[in-house]
Amino acid sequence: MTTTFADLHLRPELLEALTSLGYEEPTPIQREAIGPLLAGRDLLGQAATGTGKTAAFALPLLQQLGEDRSGVPSALVLVPTRELAVQVSQALHRYGRGIGARVVPIYGGQPITRQLGALTRGVDIVVATPGRALDHVARRSLKLDELKTVVLDEADEMLDMGFADDLEALFDATPDTRQTVLFSATMAPKIAQMARRRLRDPERITIDREPSSSEGQLVRQSAYVVARAYKPAALGRVLDVESPTAAIVFCRTRAEVDQLSETLNGRGYRAEALHGGMTQDQRDRVMSRLRNEISDLIVATDVAARGLDIDQLTHVVNYDVPSDPDSYTHRIGRVGRAGREGVAITLAEPREHRMLKTIERVTKQKITIEKLPTVADLRARRLELTRSAIEETLVEGVDLERFRVVVDALAGEHDVVEIALAAIKLAHEAAGSPDEDEEEIPEVKPRGPERERGGTHGGVRPGRERDPRASRVFVGAGRTMGVRPSDLVGAITGESSVSGREIGAIEVSDRFSLIEVPEARIDEVIAALRGSTIKGKKATVRRDRPGPPPPRKRR
Repeated sequence: MTTTFADLHLRPELLEALTSLGYEEPTPIQREAIGPLLAGRDLLGQAATGTGKTAAFALPLLQQLGEDRSGVPSALVLVPTRELAVQVSQALHRYGRGIGARVVPIYGGQPITRQLGALTRGVDIVVATPGRALDHVARRSLKLDELKTVVLDEADEMLDMGFADDLEALFDATPDTRQTVLFSATMAPKIAQMARRRLRDPERITIDREPSSSEGQLVRQSAYVVARAYKPAALGRVLDVESPTAAIVFCRTRAEVDQLSETLNGRGYRAEALHGGMTQDQRDRVMSRLRNEISDLIVATDVAARGLDIDQLTHVVNYDVPSDPDSYTHRIGRVGRAGREGVAITLAEPREHRMLKTIERVTKQKITIEKLPTVADLRARRLELTRSAIEETLVEGVDLERFRVVVDALAGEHDVVEIALAAIKLAHEAAGSPDEDEEEIPEVKPRGPERERGGTHGGVRPGRERDPRASRVFVGAGRTMGVRPSDLVGAITGESSVSGREIGAIEVSDRFSLIEVPEARIDEVIAALRGSTIKGKKATVRRDRPGPPPPRKRR
């Protein structure tokens, strides 16, 4: 039997607001959480982004607002980022408009005088980042004496961002009789510890990563195995073929975000950087440009993108394989929401292939390893976009009559088909679709057990004669560590642009190995090996020093 919002005994004003917003039936987390919260129970919920948890706690908070309100907040919702504070505040406003709910978001980066004014006028629910909430408590502008409920949304993220002490201080400032609600995507030990200390006999709810609405199936997940040196070119090619309406590209560090956004802009994309080193005004401008379609790509760190909910988002790209499955599911959860289809793409280096398999196993979702689009694929896709644009112009019935004079003038000397082909060529090139100088990206294979079963073995690499003109690289790892020539070839080709054909003879001794490479490539090979692990360990890597000359024979 289907559960409706009316079955959850919500007040008529809330039901009316939900109906007007197009909400037909509660999601699994809303079905399981709303009842216990209305009964006053503490709650510990494990749920990912996009499962509907905002409404799961927002509706009970609004339901409990009485007619006589003192102006002192009855609920405090704590969130990790400014973007999420705005998003949750807006949701509370939409659901609670029929009961006149006064909701105020307070966060860093916004003038504090504006927040002071809103708090002074009276508020029912405060949505805040921990640092700014604590600042207002210290100023005595945020009074928590009459607080009935505290909600921690995305608690794991707040702890990861270093808000643990702020959260503890805020808990200490609230009444012991409060109701406490904690939502987290993961139940790491630090979350469990906080729950034991701060929650009383909580209702425990866990919502699967694969929602019953088959939401996860709406996200097409794929990966491309690419050597690090070719990642920018590979990303550009994938973006060209996919043609996203709007996309987020996730990077690990601020420096990588800045560098990649510059690279993408240099290649003709409209990319914006978003990371924690930017001011709030800068972040707001980035989001405004994306929503107004002035830009179509955001390159971001995980923390900076937390809480973003962008309607037109169609693609999420992991520039690197996330370090754990939870990060992966957080990222791809930003597409495929509310029945919309989405695409999640990961660029994996050969050494990251095993992590992809781990993510597949934990999330129980298939990540298809695809072959990187070729230059021919890219040209075909660009021609298809040109054809589609022309067809759209014809179907829309745009006034083309004013261009007939050009066709009539040319038709006397040229075939009409030839005229059309020339016009398409100009339109194709004007759209920024050059056919020449596309960078060739070498195919690389995942580094895993299948690479280690290759046809090489300890000793000299078969089929390779020593070249007296080649330079040699010394690697402080050999047979006693289980090293084989295939391990060394994989480490080099996986971390550099050096191909297997350029690697000469390989000698593997008990305690060290020697690799012949062209002199022009030796620095790149050394850098690649120093950045890799061989059999799970770091090894000494340097240019091989020539041995001592042989002793002279006595006469």
